[in-house]
Amino acid sequence: MDLPEISDRLEAADVLTRYTRAIDTGDWDLLDTVFTPDAQIDYTASGGIAAGYAEVKPWLAEVLPAFFLRRMHMLGQVETRLEGDTATTTAYFHNPMVMSDGAGGEKVVELGGIYHHRLVRTAEGWRSRHLHEEIVWRRGL
Repeated sequence: MDLPEISDRLEAADVLTRYTRAIDTGDWDLLDTVFTPDAQIDYTASGGIAAGYAEVKPWLAEVLPAFFLRRMHMLGQVETRLEGDTATTTAYFHNPMVMSDGAGGEKVVELGGIYHHRLVRTAEGWRSRHLHEEIVWRRGL
């Protein structure tokens, strides 16, 4: 591996980190540094929507806090395949979230799966042009 490839791999990993931090903290504008304006995002495997970024961003800001009081991602086994100014990045995730139990308390629900990103190099750095969330397992939902 040469230095440009190492740099590209680190930058691709940073896209994933910014994505999970934005989702977990509710910093929805941080997603602007993750996705291209024309990105397509598919959350249908977890019961969400599939749409363009302009529609998904406000949907996330409305839906996630309404259902999940707190969120926390763990990423692992990140694989990035570089092809010039594009890349395919796949990352395993574990996502426990706290929600109301309907009786005045809280319960933890969990999703485990794989994020599939298609990245593109832009003037601002690497961005995701497509995200498909694959759910492998769920607990508590």
